[in-house]
Amino acid sequence: MTSFSLPLHPLTSYGWDDAWADEFAPYDAEGLLAGRVIRVDRGQCDVVTADGVMRADTAFVTPNDPMRVVCTGDWVAVEPAGNPRYVRSYLPRRTAFVRSTSSKRSEGQILAANVDYAVVAVSLAVELDLGRVERFLALAWESGAQPVVVLTKADLVPDPATLGYLVEDVETTAPGVPVLAVSASSGEGLDVLEAVLSGGTTVLLGQSGAGKSTLANALLGEDVMEVQAARDVDGKGRHTTTTRNLLALPGGGVLIDTPGLRGVGLWDAETGVGQVFAEIEELAKHCRFQDCAHVAEPGCAVLAALDSGTLPERRLDSYRKLLRENQRIVAKTDARLRAEIRKDWKRKGAEGRAAMEAKRGRW
Repeated sequence: MTSFSLPLHPLTSYGWDDAWADEFAPYDAEGLLAGRVIRVDRGQCDVVTADGVMRADTAFVTPNDPMRVVCTGDWVAVEPAGNPRYVRSYLPRRTAFVRSTSSKRSEGQILAANVDYAVVAVSLAVELDLGRVERFLALAWESGAQPVVVLTKADLVPDPATLGYLVEDVETTAPGVPVLAVSASSGEGLDVLEAVLSGGTTVLLGQSGAGKSTLANALLGEDVMEVQAARDVDGKGRHTTTTRNLLALPGGGVLIDTPGLRGVGLWDAETGVGQVFAEIEELAKHCRFQDCAHVAEPGCAVLAALDSGTLPERRLDSYRKLLRENQRIVAKTDARLRAEIRKDWKRKGAEGRAAMEAKRGRW
């Protein structure tokens, strides 16, 4: 059996470690090669192995379930030879960044696998959309990765005080998440970001025009990703990245750049939503009723915080919106949950009618 010595293994710079070696051992015994997927397109993928980058077909591991297709970041077992060469299997994923598709079937779509850090790029060239930041963070937390918010194009905000206020606004929106102001053009904040990302795999996320490709080039130290100018009107640009590419960073770690995401639908992300709105979840523990909906119930700690001004109304509205959206997505694939939701609606409807009748009786 091939010996996988961590300091000497050619794939160490791509995230290979002893745990992956143990997972791969049965495939190694079959004579298959270990590799990491660095790009996927049209049923084929590029895989970096100890023998170099190889092109392989994914037909053997491409089922109808879109959650189980090979994706960028996967560790795979590849045939050592063949024309075409095939990926035989992929190793169990440690983390997976998943969003819902735009299809009416509400399927999940895996954007990247085995990610340690999810960098949410937010451009300072336009007004901050805190609701969108919260949406990205919910998906990032749910994936199992550590989110990091990077405010790009910081050079466009020359006043330190104004920049500080913007960072504070995002920090309030992202409890427990590092928030860094970075300028790829001036180099501001890049050293801190490089230090944060050097120990693992990072996926770079954000809307088109957020400066992801420019940031990726700055981190890579060369113009690997194509960059196009953003429109002055809304800060948006065309999709400069059309596939998900995994690249080794010169300072350690690897980076997965992704296309700009127009739609960011939740996919079974209740835990992630809870982490984004940790202060609301904590308040809810002190409500009088365990099933408090934080609408009009007596003894609601969340509404009390809203009334006192300690909880911004925007945060509560965003929390409710994301929870409702996530519940709808999950219900479409879970018949039992659909039945529970219908039962809950009927119960609340009956309670509402009873309350109205009681009021009429008092009148």
